[in-house]
Formats: sequence, structure tokens, C-alpha cells
Amino acid sequence: MKNGQTEILNRFACGYSNGFLEGINNKMKVMKRNAYGYKRLDRLRAKIL
Repeated sequence: MKNGQTEILNRFACGYSNGFLEGINNKMKVMKRNAYGYKRLDRLRAKIL
């Protein structure tokens, strides 16, 4: 099993984070959950975009 130590150290070395993208993914998941039952997919797509 890979422990991810190299990736963690690289994060501190380069200073980048994927937190912004994780936030966007979370918002899209919440919108998708709230849109359950929509009859038209284009309405959900419009909310996301």
C-alpha cells in the first residue's frame, strides 16, 4: 500500500494545493443532489455553468 509521503512532501515543496478544485467538485455534487428529480438535464447544466 502506498502511503503518499512523497506527494505530501511535494505539496509543501512546491506550494500548490488542489483545494480550489475540490471546492468546485463539492459544489457540483451539492447541486446535483439538490437537482434530483429535475425532468430536464439542461437546467442542471445551466446551474453548474
